[in-house]
Amino acid sequence: MGQLTFSNADRIYIDTVTIIYAVEQTPIYGMLLNPLWNNLQTGNLEVFTSELTLMETLVIPMRNSDIFLINAYERLLQSPQIQLVPISQAILKDAARLRAITPSLRTPDAIHLATATALGCTQFLTNDRQLRTVSNLFIVILDEVLAS
Repeated sequence: MGQLTFSNADRIYIDTVTIIYAVEQTPIYGMLLNPLWNNLQTGNLEVFTSELTLMETLVIPMRNSDIFLINAYERLLQSPQIQLVPISQAILKDAARLRAITPSLRTPDAIHLATATALGCTQFLTNDRQLRTVSNLFIVILDEVLAS
């Protein structure tokens, strides 16, 4: 199993699936994500995600009336360690540009990529391989790290 590595002052963007793995304690990803959470706690890096992540993570727990999971997602995403970034008009315009040049790109993915780009993130953690073909960001595919 590979390991995530970070340098001091990294700006890490995490997409929705990364939050889901953490909150729902998906076993295979728990150990992989530990360096992220440890570095975050020590202040060695900054972690960002879009407000869109809040909406995406709450759909299933709300559908299932899972108050425990709803509260867990809200606690993590509204914690001072994670910067929840508003979806601005500039981000929406960049997301539209990304979708215009890559028709197969879904709107939520375009918003995540545009947000990470606007913030100058140094790494984008995801499990969506397609995002690597769309962006010049350093996309880290969690499954590939596990396989290395």
